[in-house]
Amino acid sequence: MNSAYAAWAARWRVPLGFLLGIAFLVFSRPTFEMLIAGGAVGAVGVALRAYAAGHLAKNQKLAMSGPYAYTRNPLYLGSALIGAGLAWAGGSGILALAFAVLFAAVYWPVIRREEEYLRRQFGEVYDGYAKRVPLFLPRFRRPADGEKFQWKQYWKNREYEAFLGYLAVLIFLAFKIRLR
Repeated sequence: MNSAYAAWAARWRVPLGFLLGIAFLVFSRPTFEMLIAGGAVGAVGVALRAYAAGHLAKNQKLAMSGPYAYTRNPLYLGSALIGAGLAWAGGSGILALAFAVLFAAVYWPVIRREEEYLRRQFGEVYDGYAKRVPLFLPRFRRPADGEKFQWKQYWKNREYEAFLGYLAVLIFLAFKIRLR
């Protein structure tokens, strides 16, 4: 992987996401049915991110419990579900395609860069974990008992911000439907 591109992607992922978000708010064409269906998919992503945040002590120890027992990147998987759900709710195929391209172009190198960091940070522990747990798409099997969800970690990781942002977009789309 090109480390310069991965660094660029890590630095620009949030601003690019905001630009796409602005385009989404302007060009979305939601319907009530799309809002309900897409909102449900996005809600699964919000819940997954919340669950993952309750198991994550960044830079302190390797998260391997909760959703991390099924995928090494539940936060990014949750973000993908949120984006897919909101794209569906917004009713624009072009915006859905733009989200998919942005996610692949930006988050894939970020995931790989973070994986390199975790490998340096946790060494053989991470290597063993990576052999057991898939990178992105989850493998559902009974994991070994791990640590329990911690609300303290959820709040420390500020995951409530994802929920509030998701809720704000759904409310905006509902108003957009109402104004038609």
